[in-house]
Amino acid sequence: MKRSAVLIALFLLPILWAAGDDVSIEQITRPDFPGAYRHPASITQLDNGDLLVAYYGGSGEYGTDTAVYGTRLKAGQKRWSDPVVLADTPDRAEGNPVVWQAPDGIVWLFYVNRYGDTWSTSRIKAKISKDDAKTWSDSFMFAFELGSMARSQPIVLNNGDYLLPVYYETGHDTEMTGRDSCSYFFRYNPKEKTWKETNRIHSPTGNIQAQVAQITDKHLICYLRRGGNYEPTTTGYLLRAESFDGGWTWTDAKDTEFPNPNSAVDFIKLKNGHLLLVYNDNMNDRTPLRVAISTDNAETFPYQRNICTGNNSFAYPYAIQTRDGKIHIVYTTNQRVDIMHAVFDEEAILKYPVK
Repeated sequence: MKRSAVLIALFLLPILWAAGDDVSIEQITRPDFPGAYRHPASITQLDNGDLLVAYYGGSGEYGTDTAVYGTRLKAGQKRWSDPVVLADTPDRAEGNPVVWQAPDGIVWLFYVNRYGDTWSTSRIKAKISKDDAKTWSDSFMFAFELGSMARSQPIVLNNGDYLLPVYYETGHDTEMTGRDSCSYFFRYNPKEKTWKETNRIHSPTGNIQAQVAQITDKHLICYLRRGGNYEPTTTGYLLRAESFDGGWTWTDAKDTEFPNPNSAVDFIKLKNGHLLLVYNDNMNDRTPLRVAISTDNAETFPYQRNICTGNNSFAYPYAIQTRDGKIHIVYTTNQRVDIMHAVFDEEAILKYPVK
């Protein structure tokens, strides 16, 4: 077989790494398509059991040729589908897709549409699907305010409302967000079919990309990416804010003990009530990728494990728990070229208590 044919054959096979026998990691994107850039991925399990991943790709982060792509792993199969375009605005850049299936079966696709040179000129657009993401509605503008962005998955509140984390990014420097960048939520009443905004979460150097979990009917917690630049620091921490009225109003964000290299994190509630936090355990580099679990409503995180380590970037983790109890995390690596998919049981983290 010719060398070129061998390479093509290898690209068509799942590429697997092991972070230990109890954590499996595979590459789900091909290195040759689409374009040289593939970044923030989101994942959802559909009602039919399929896994759907959405990301944006093209020539680069700020390329106007970028589009939102989707790839699917059908239930019971091992090979992800070739990527297909889910959203593409001519001559404008797409970014940060969030794909999520609501309890009524509607699949939502939220994504960013950039109008200028930096993300502070963005608005949020959306599409919906009523057939497990096989076909989609036309796109529609979801948030009109310039600087509006999405990145985080919605949750269903105990009263049935949906809570979608969004943020407002300011500044016209690609290497820094403005100090007034802040996070907030859109809250959806499925009976009235209306979205309403919460108050905005502020912090001294700004914040973006909140990840939220509901503790009780009234108490919610979110962890947020810090604002600022990417210069070396010894004071770069993950932030935390809380709501005590069911998610309508939020406290200002405060530093936590977790380092944050100005990079996205994820925070989800597992089926047993435990809380899972996945983040880069570093103030300056997006490595390692660490998973921490709390069994006491985020008072402490006594179980922690690195699932990716080394001289690389493991960025923008996005976590879900599927109906079989497995935890799935998608993230990007190799300078935003490859999207990876990690799968493990909670026990793979619980066996690593912090000493």
